[in-house]
Amino acid sequence: MDSVKQKIDDLRTAIRKHDHQYYVLADPLISDSEYDALLRALADLEEATPELITPDSPTQRVGGAPQTGFAAVIHDVPMLSLGNTYSAEEMADFETRVRKELTEDDPEWICELKFDGIAASLTYVDGLLTRATTRGDGVRGDDITANIRTIASVPLRLMHGEGLPGNVEVRGEIFMSRQGFEALNRRREMAGEKLFANPRNATAGTLKMLDPVEVARRPLACSAYYLRMIGSEAEDFGVHTHFEALHLLRQLGFPVSRHAARCQTLWEVMDFCHLWEAERESLDYEIDGVVVKVNRLDHQTRLGRTSKSPRWAIAYKFKAKQVTTVLRAIHLQVGRTGVVTPVAELDPVFLAGSTISRATLHNEEEIQRKDIRMGDTVLIEKGGDVIPKVVKVIEEKRPTDSQPFVMPERCPVCQSPLVHAEGEVAVRCENLACPAQVHRRIAHFAARGAMDIDGLGEALIDQLVDQQMIRDYGDLYLLSREALLPLERMGGKRADNLLKALERSKLRPLDRVIFGLGIPFVGTTAAVALADAYQSISALSGATVEALAAIDGLGPVMAQSVVAFFGQPENQRIVQKLAEAGVRMAEVRKERGQGLFAGQTVVITGSLARLTREGAKALVEAEGGRISSSVGKKTSFVLVGANPGSKYDKAVERGIKILDESTFVAMVEKAERRHFPEDDQLEIAL
Repeated sequence: MDSVKQKIDDLRTAIRKHDHQYYVLADPLISDSEYDALLRALADLEEATPELITPDSPTQRVGGAPQTGFAAVIHDVPMLSLGNTYSAEEMADFETRVRKELTEDDPEWICELKFDGIAASLTYVDGLLTRATTRGDGVRGDDITANIRTIASVPLRLMHGEGLPGNVEVRGEIFMSRQGFEALNRRREMAGEKLFANPRNATAGTLKMLDPVEVARRPLACSAYYLRMIGSEAEDFGVHTHFEALHLLRQLGFPVSRHAARCQTLWEVMDFCHLWEAERESLDYEIDGVVVKVNRLDHQTRLGRTSKSPRWAIAYKFKAKQVTTVLRAIHLQVGRTGVVTPVAELDPVFLAGSTISRATLHNEEEIQRKDIRMGDTVLIEKGGDVIPKVVKVIEEKRPTDSQPFVMPERCPVCQSPLVHAEGEVAVRCENLACPAQVHRRIAHFAARGAMDIDGLGEALIDQLVDQQMIRDYGDLYLLSREALLPLERMGGKRADNLLKALERSKLRPLDRVIFGLGIPFVGTTAAVALADAYQSISALSGATVEALAAIDGLGPVMAQSVVAFFGQPENQRIVQKLAEAGVRMAEVRKERGQGLFAGQTVVITGSLARLTREGAKALVEAEGGRISSSVGKKTSFVLVGANPGSKYDKAVERGIKILDESTFVAMVEKAERRHFPEDDQLEIAL
């Protein structure tokens, strides 16, 4: 058995070496047939001795039954999005902001190509890949470990060596090469399947698949760009710059873009950006810009971040690609709030990696300003290389019999009169029963930022509405297990999970209920302000335009929208349904700066048992505290769950107060005179 184990270990080491040579260094040392022979030999030995199979074996990249869904994972460090710039002037503004914060220090810059793919976070413990998640909303993503394990360029085990860490988080871009994408589409065409529009769409669709075996057949690749040491190792490695982190990523076995450059001046940065804007088509993968980062990690820490983006990094986006085509028709599309958007139907044309046959025309005023007509030859581009739009009309090619576009007077879906409200550019269908609006309103109500009803996706909403099981989101709470079971792909477990999710959603905080109602112009920030000001749906529904407009950050347009929403009898009926179902319609909201944790800064680390991470955050904020993602001088205490990370170690080091979950819950229960059950993890939101 010892000799068999040694043979297996030797084969695994050899295969990992050849994987690294082929997928990371692009310098294979053996032929494909020789590699296949090594893999077959390993598979044969493991089949004979299954007790010696390990999760990091090269034979285990694909395995297991299809998944039933993706679990949600809270990121220890938020995956922020980058701010965008589109010109040298905007880059100069960014540099000025950085220099102002760094005062006496001159920043060094790192420029990297901005891959057009899907961001993912990979966690390694003791050198083994243990978890992979999508970016999601930046705070919470989906667990896609089984799918990431199938990607040959992602190491299942980190490369060993003296001075190399074993506990790390690595972030990278998952993408498809152009060659791989074209081969995938050729296979789909031969099989009579729908073709993917572009490599990014194909990548996103693949990562959402529940069958890892099928994912393994797709040509996914990875390029790593971020490294974070976890736990006590954070201080043990001499990584002081982003450039050094990229070098260490290579040592650990990750593919890292060869086209990263250190720049000392803004001129060098812009030279790099202009070079790759001109050369982007020479690459075998799609890029849509350059990411510019401050190199020194201590500078990054000093610069910090906003709620959405780091202040030490920015994306320079390339100019959109443009092409001409013929506009054949203008169709109208009805959105969630009844806004009717004109859409151009185009002669199909290839642009920036995909075939374009439709483009947004925004609104009637935009059409008139550009004098866009059916039959026109138009110049189109992809805004941010994503959304196609009409830039202008090529007037010399206009047909002699063309006529100006006139907006219809009735909704194209339900034939109700269209309304052009005073002060608005948009034209609306005000029939709340309009089928086009019903689907989108329910999807908005169930979305993560609103009532967060897990399992209620668009396909299920379509079934429920089409079969007349629900007319609006108020009807969701009338659904029963017996009614759900006959639906397509609806087993008993899925029905039970949906009903549990609906029950949990009744506890959502008042501001999320207000946001979920779908009041035009009312986003998450405005919903919080409204909940703070009125503390109940009943009080809010009786508010006047003048009183609402006086709330900081609202203004007259939003105020009029709120009053108009609650003035609709149909909306009043839906709100009544929510109240009768037991949805939280009122709550006592503490004034800012009051409560158990008033003025305190709290850090959360580890896995909580009785609360979700979001629930604990909501409790802290409801009691006047604020949440921080890092331990610092202003940290009041650290809430610690199971398997805490480096934040716990840093708190112990600095003598910062530490609370376990039981103590924290007991404090809140005492302050709020209520009890949190222990039988299930709660998504508390106050």
